[in-house]
Amino acid sequence: MEAETLALAQEIDFSLWALFARATLIVKLVMGMLIFASFWAWAIIFQKLIMYRTARREAALFDESFWSGEPLDGLFEQLGPKPSGSSEKVFAAGMTEWRRSHRDDGGLIAGAQARIDRSMDVAINKEAERLQKGLPVLATVGSTAPFIGLFGTVWGIMNAFVEIAEQQNTNLAVVAPGIAEALLATGLGLLAAIPAVIFYNKLSADSDRIIAGYEAFADEFATILSRQLDS
Repeated sequence: MEAETLALAQEIDFSLWALFARATLIVKLVMGMLIFASFWAWAIIFQKLIMYRTARREAALFDESFWSGEPLDGLFEQLGPKPSGSSEKVFAAGMTEWRRSHRDDGGLIAGAQARIDRSMDVAINKEAERLQKGLPVLATVGSTAPFIGLFGTVWGIMNAFVEIAEQQNTNLAVVAPGIAEALLATGLGLLAAIPAVIFYNKLSADSDRIIAGYEAFADEFATILSRQLDS
């Protein structure tokens, strides 16, 4: 009897597609949701990796130009009021407000320093929002995917026990397929959650470093403009 049960179990297809195809509708929906969440998370991960690498390269190139000794007005004329780089946008925001703060007679309107600082802060906040867009999705996938997978597993095991009760048979050939299908949902949940959590932490740290670089540049630029205001 035991040999016959083992033979029947060996004939069952335990491939991933077969496990998915045999699952109940609810478990299929759960697994489909987890697969979609995994692809969505990886799309965000690759997009952010490329975006952050580009942002760091643009910041390095702009720092070279900014500290090259070229006059700030000349650099601003070269970049224009709407540059593409993030560091350049912070610089352009400060220079635009600097120029607006001059009266026709060459004097400065009161409160120029505060307005320049606010303009650069607004530009930094916009760039920070762009850099961090999508990261909450990774956090959501990382925190919820295991529980969604666990729900699919619980539902699948419940149906497996119902099938056992209906057939009044507890041999391996009856139990194994239902348990395997149910556990597949948990596996997919972990498959979606683990990379999402790892890259969320990495990308959040990278984003914070890039934004800190923008803030440091804004402080240095504001100091330079402050010296000119005082003189």
